Amino acid sequence: MGSDFKAIPLIDISPLVEKIDDPNLSRKIMRGIALALGGAIDAFEGETAGDPFWVLRLIGYPVDIPEEQRTDTGCGAHTDYGLLTLVNQDDEICALEVQNRSGEWIYATPIPGTFVCNIGDMLKVWSNGIYQPTLHRVVNNSPRYRVSVAFFYESNFDAAIEPVQFCREKTGGAAKYEKVVYGEHLVQKVQTNFVV
Repeated sequence: MGSDFKAIPLIDISPLVEKIDDPNLSRKIMRGIALALGGAIDAFEGETAGDPFWVLRLIGYPVDIPEEQRTDTGCGAHTDYGLLTLVNQDDEICALEVQNRSGEWIYATPIPGTFVCNIGDMLKVWSNGIYQPTLHRVVNNSPRYRVSVAFFYESNFDAAIEPVQFCREKTGGAAKYEKVVYGEHLVQKVQTNFVV
């Protein structure tokens, strides 16, 4: 390890994990979305989605970066691959940015006790474009170590996702997106978003 080793502050995330690491929270959000779109409460469950899977990711952003390089460290602009992402941010560090409809990058200012809920690419397909994924990025401009906890709620890896009938009816009748197998989409996005 030598003299380059930097101590990372210990953070007790157990209360947060108990809140965010719950597929039922995401399932309830998806049920609300189904109802809001005019579908049955379970429209995005069962045969439509298969058994959903989820990933909890703890992401740390380093602090000992020269100030002129801080905006280059983080996570580049992207949309999330699946259905929903719930993100908990440090209460005092603005780093998550979203692109608004005018193309401007604005901060998703942390609100203590809340999560950011990102729409993913598969929900765009299911809703036939009614719901759009938010283009977002993380810009590490803080002099403090930043921790983000992200809970990714996804359809089954093998699920074939296509616009559902009740959303096609709301958008003119035709499917705007072709059928996509979630796992294939995930692999393609990871291969293009990360250096392999």
